[in-house]
Amino acid sequence: MNLFRSEEHVRNWSGFKANTEEGIVPLLDMARGFSGNFFKRRLDSDYFSHMQEYLMELVGTWKEMGSFWQL
Repeated sequence: MNLFRSEEHVRNWSGFKANTEEGIVPLLDMARGFSGNFFKRRLDSDYFSHMQEYLMELVGTWKEMGSFWQL
């Protein structure tokens, strides 16, 4: 995973592919996806019983980021 200072820096990167434009996501949006219950509640005693629910929340976050991030 590469972190860039700005979206412009991503587009100027030598490894940038034009068909991945939709995959450029601000860091705060990416952090929101990885700070959900799927990751935060892993030490809860009932995590496995809620795992599917948490995973669906995560998938919903990915859908909001655009088709690039969908399964």
